Amino acid sequence: MSPTHYEEPRKPTGLLIALVSGGLIALIAANIYLFIQVDHLRDEVAKVSATLSTELSNLRDASTVTTASQSRHLETMKADLEAARAQARDQARSLSSQAKAEAQAHADQLARQIQAEEAKVQQQVSSEISEVKSSANSANAKIADVSTDVGGVKTQVSATQAELQKTIADLHSTRGDLGVQSGLIATNAQELQALKRLGERTYTEFKLGKTKAPQRVGDITLKLKSVDAKKNRYTVEVMADDKLTEKRDKNVNEPVQFYTAKARQPYEIVVNQVQKDLIVGYLSTPKEQSAR
Repeated sequence: MSPTHYEEPRKPTGLLIALVSGGLIALIAANIYLFIQVDHLRDEVAKVSATLSTELSNLRDASTVTTASQSRHLETMKADLEAARAQARDQARSLSSQAKAEAQAHADQLARQIQAEEAKVQQQVSSEISEVKSSANSANAKIADVSTDVGGVKTQVSATQAELQKTIADLHSTRGDLGVQSGLIATNAQELQALKRLGERTYTEFKLGKTKAPQRVGDITLKLKSVDAKKNRYTVEVMADDKLTEKRDKNVNEPVQFYTAKARQPYEIVVNQVQKDLIVGYLSTPKEQSAR
């Protein structure tokens, strides 16, 4: 019987990684832009509403003052007309026909003046009402435009949220090297950003090269010992709680687990890329830190 050969997973190409990373950056930037636009649109709606309220208040005040003044003037003229008519009636018995005619002519003149003033007031009121309606229609049109923009932004945000949910649904869980069932594992930058937004654990990204001194990652230190880029394997030293542990011949996307005195759940290292003298991945730590 011939021995079974283990076929290592294919290493992601640099182009695929670049495309995924670019898509993730664009998605994050779109989210930030959309939320900023929503805030700006809300401010614009508030400003338009405040301006409209002020204009309407000023127009009502001006109209009230003008109408009151005109009304007082009309009342005075009407009183003069009644006085003239009363005088004409009182003098009708004793005055000549010429005097009667003059008194009647004066009364008619006052009547015409009153009609002219009433028409002027009516025209002014109608003009002010038209101006108020025009301002209201203009403001309503602006509010409608802003509401349309807000609706568009909400639609884009909903689409972004749907894409995020799809990414989360594609994530998977597996057992780590200690035999403990891990949480969700991210195999690329986009999935890692989705895990960060879930907020169930704390994630610290790293690029670890072969150096003499260990590299600080979160609250631990890591030192890359060896790399097999063809087989996508690596060996790393982990320093936690002043205890050094070597994790030998680990695979890409394999949860490398270890415990610390700070948490009951294990820490996990997940390496997504193995290159020449370099590994790229992240450290996953529990949110709740409590002594074991």
